Amino acid sequence: MSVRSNTIDYDQLLQKIAGWSAELGFQQLGVTDIDLSAHEKHLNDWLAAGFHGEMEFMSKHGRKRSHPEALIPGTCRVISVRMDYMPPDSELSATVLDNPQLGFISRYALGRDYHKVMRKRLQNLCDKIQAHIGDFGYRAFVDSAPVLEKALAEKSGLGWIGKHTNLINQSAGSWFFLGEIYTDLPLPVTRPMSVQAAENHCGTCTACINICPTKAIIAPYRLDARRCISYLTIELHGSIPMELRNSMGNRIYGCDDCQLCCPWNRFSRTTMEDDFFTRHPLDAPDLLQLFNWSEQEFLKYTEGSAIRRIGYIRWLRNIAVALGNAPKTEETIRVLEHKKQAFSANSMLVEHIDWALKQS
Repeated sequence: MSVRSNTIDYDQLLQKIAGWSAELGFQQLGVTDIDLSAHEKHLNDWLAAGFHGEMEFMSKHGRKRSHPEALIPGTCRVISVRMDYMPPDSELSATVLDNPQLGFISRYALGRDYHKVMRKRLQNLCDKIQAHIGDFGYRAFVDSAPVLEKALAEKSGLGWIGKHTNLINQSAGSWFFLGEIYTDLPLPVTRPMSVQAAENHCGTCTACINICPTKAIIAPYRLDARRCISYLTIELHGSIPMELRNSMGNRIYGCDDCQLCCPWNRFSRTTMEDDFFTRHPLDAPDLLQLFNWSEQEFLKYTEGSAIRRIGYIRWLRNIAVALGNAPKTEETIRVLEHKKQAFSANSMLVEHIDWALKQS
């Protein structure tokens, strides 16, 4: 990494970085050292149990995920930021989930792809630092590399990892994105504003464990991703396990149930970022309308969205499962049969459509 003057006042620099961060739309910033030994064993145990499923990227980088300095040599600090994403203009989640003719899309995916939005802001933050002190070593990440983002955010004081394995902030809930800057700047390590804020406040609450539709949270702080609807609808490339399909209901991209029931989200705030407002709109879409989209329409209506990453076939797969869980109508059967004929060469999709047709 870089060579710098040793006259930098790092306490003052951190204050400036925090101010620039707020100007760029981040709700909070923290700094931590790179010792993740307390989280490394949990990660290794989780991987050894096979809970990551097809997410081979979780294991293929070896120690780099839990050793930031192995990923980016010279790293001695990690700057963590969070940004609220709940759109203020979306239909209530409960309204969508209670209507089997609608498709539920995780609220984080209703707007523009967060990777693009946050990566640009983090780069702007790095540019401001560089303009102030000169060249320095850094690399910014937004869910794009082997980074233990929740562990780093927890250590930096942004919250605690809850029983559902998401980060929870005492005054802001959990509806936010995380991003990181690995740097060689020896900035002061931040701490929560109070001892209470640093503690895990899940207590005896098991709401997220109890509500999980597929029982993916097999114990407090232990998630079997292979059962998680977010994994099944986004990360899984092949066939969705038969025994989990009915439990998926009308969730066609991700699942928010564990956050929707979390008592701490009564303190959450809606986003002020236009980029995260509902697009097209997809907050309460009709399942049959979505299933009737051509591939060109899918690409058009998901342009700039994180949804695009799963591709058209997996999009249809997910909707077929939701239609199988919806009340059967003549139109539903007709549309399913038509899609089956159109994609007869795709055995994976046909298998899900056949399953949907057989549901009563």
